[in-house]
Amino acid sequence: MLSRFIYKNEQWRVWVVNASFKSMKSSFSIQNWRRRWLAACRQTSLKYLFPFLILISFVTVLLVDSFTPAIVEGGRFSAIAQIPRQEIRGVWMTNNDFDTLKNRAKVQDAVSQLRRLNFNTIYPVVWNSGYVMYPSALAQRAGIQPFVYRGSDGHDILADLITQAHRQGLLVIPWFEFGFMAPPTSELALNYPDWFTQKRDGSQTSISAAGEVMWLNPFHPQVQQFITNLVLETITQYDADGIQFDDHTSLPYEFGYDKYTVDLYTQETNNAPPSNPQDADWVKWRADKITAFMVQLNQAVKQRKPQAIFSISPNYYDFAYKFQLQDWLTWMRQNIVDELIVQVYRPNLQSFIANISRPEIQEAQQIIPTGIGIMTGLRNNPVPMQQIKSQVRAVQERGLGVTFFYYESLWNDAQESLEERQAGFQNLFPSPALRARVE
Repeated sequence: MLSRFIYKNEQWRVWVVNASFKSMKSSFSIQNWRRRWLAACRQTSLKYLFPFLILISFVTVLLVDSFTPAIVEGGRFSAIAQIPRQEIRGVWMTNNDFDTLKNRAKVQDAVSQLRRLNFNTIYPVVWNSGYVMYPSALAQRAGIQPFVYRGSDGHDILADLITQAHRQGLLVIPWFEFGFMAPPTSELALNYPDWFTQKRDGSQTSISAAGEVMWLNPFHPQVQQFITNLVLETITQYDADGIQFDDHTSLPYEFGYDKYTVDLYTQETNNAPPSNPQDADWVKWRADKITAFMVQLNQAVKQRKPQAIFSISPNYYDFAYKFQLQDWLTWMRQNIVDELIVQVYRPNLQSFIANISRPEIQEAQQIIPTGIGIMTGLRNNPVPMQQIKSQVRAVQERGLGVTFFYYESLWNDAQESLEERQAGFQNLFPSPALRARVE
């Protein structure tokens, strides 16, 4: 893609230069130009003329380089340089957005609004609370889907969203929100108890933003195969542009003391797992196992759909590794990550800026599209537009993209009016930043 862009850009520059000279030819005949040149040479020593010619050449190069090819998009001009930049301007669609997602007309309106406000990517949830958000033969065979999420007229919600988004030029990257996490009341937890891990004291749950949850054992081959199959089903069954895994494709550091994992660790190290769950070697062993699975998962995705974007949206690295055994920096360095969005949900601007300025984020943005996850509000905790603006500006100043959590809170669950919120987002993104689909 980049090489093609450079080639096209060079073609543009050649065209500009040629056009400039053609214009000159229309005003001055070649013969007239030659006569003037010879006269100048006779009247002026070449040693005085040479610096002048160098100056003209330098100015010409500057003028040519200053041209930026433009395309017309929706009645506006936008720089073609925006295309290879691949700036992320996304929004997550969660279970809280289900009233919108199940209605075709509302989806059409939502996608049109996002396009008008110069967004370019939608991340709809497809794995949450131990259930998939689409008709899944795999989930039904596993006995974990007694019902199927469908739209108000019985249609496939995910298929409809993808179709409408693609018509408007937006990418759709389904989001495996819960990762290895599932509620203890889910069919998954009830039907497959051996798939779940535990703490050293034998307890199996932790408290998360989603309430009390259990954790699938990421080291268990059956769990790995189950998640892999769901991911492959999603990218095969739908014309999705990729797949995303967030901070729950991980394991809280307290877990990993189930029989399967203890036996595996003992077999490989000739030692029992340390009693301290934050022991450095024990942390690294488990993190490395998750990394190995993510490498395999990436390979499976790319074999099935080579152009699929393998996206991750973790917490900042120190927290992700130490507390969630999620070594996403190594994933990136092993070239299995196509896109990174770091969740930074901080109301304090100083703390927010400190987190988005971390060296691992700077490293990432040199090689892959990189963005920051920004909180735009919760049902009972709206975020003021001024806070959103200041955070987006800080992100943009560092050359990063942005993804908002979540759609309904952009302007429906807010303190300001609908018009004020939408005007605010319009000001954040005054011109398009297209993301090209790879067919």
